[in-house]
Amino acid sequence: FSYISEGGVPSLVLPKRRGPERAAGAGPGRGLVGGVGEAPPTATAGPGRLSPGCQTGSHSGGRAQLLLRCRLVCSLWRDLIDLVTLWKRKCLREGFITEDWDQPVADWKVFYFLRSLHRNLLHNPCAEEGFEFWSLDVNGGDEWKVEDLSKDQRKEFPNDQVKKYFVTSYYTCLKSQVVDLKAEGYWEELMDTTRPDIEVKDWFAARPDCGSKYQLCVQLLSSAHAPLGTFQPDPAMIQQKSDAKWREVSHTFSNYPPGVRYIWFQHGGVDTHYWAGWYGPRVTNSSITIGPPLP
Repeated sequence: FSYISEGGVPSLVLPKRRGPERAAGAGPGRGLVGGVGEAPPTATAGPGRLSPGCQTGSHSGGRAQLLLRCRLVCSLWRDLIDLVTLWKRKCLREGFITEDWDQPVADWKVFYFLRSLHRNLLHNPCAEEGFEFWSLDVNGGDEWKVEDLSKDQRKEFPNDQVKKYFVTSYYTCLKSQVVDLKAEGYWEELMDTTRPDIEVKDWFAARPDCGSKYQLCVQLLSSAHAPLGTFQPDPAMIQQKSDAKWREVSHTFSNYPPGVRYIWFQHGGVDTHYWAGWYGPRVTNSSITIGPPLP
């Protein structure tokens, strides 16, 4: 940990980590928003959950814990770590803001760590790993299936990185995923005091030759899994011989109650003609992100 000055502007250099990477989802120290506290227990990620995004989140959490402890060393270090110019400069260097950024930021330190943690918290959103990480809550008809986007469909889809989708059948098919916020690096004081925006997105499409019904439900849950916020739009009814275009549904949770520890995401649907096979709505590219997006 060192302090340098570049052109009269103070800067903070955090030490590089040594040794092996921590397990994905290792939580950061508590108290960045509130008081200084002990680090929460390390959360264990399930088999196969270690990903570059999770490693980034763990690294950011470790740096937050380091800073909290460094603030206690002396008043000079405390004042340096709390310096607005320092965190604004770091955000600029890492591309979190642009030179002409003019949006108000309540706490640049918190903003920096939120941006460091920012990623899609849903695992396997585009079916690249089959049904890994998903719970098949209702698996009716000929059951859930993974299919490839055709060449024409790839041209129409707004994200050229998406190659596959999940497809439903003639009886209801629903699948879900639960996001453990502490395991993903979002400590309790951050969620309870800052309460950063939580943005949810999903993409769905019907087949042109069959009608279908698409549905989505997302809930913010407490530590006891009690709902603290719900987004559940009316089911989308798509008629036969529709344009079959991909459509996005999105929602942002803001000013939600304190105590959010998990996010439950469930989507799916059914074809409305009860044809054998996979003629229900297709879903892919689902996402849950927290905090300010990149400029």
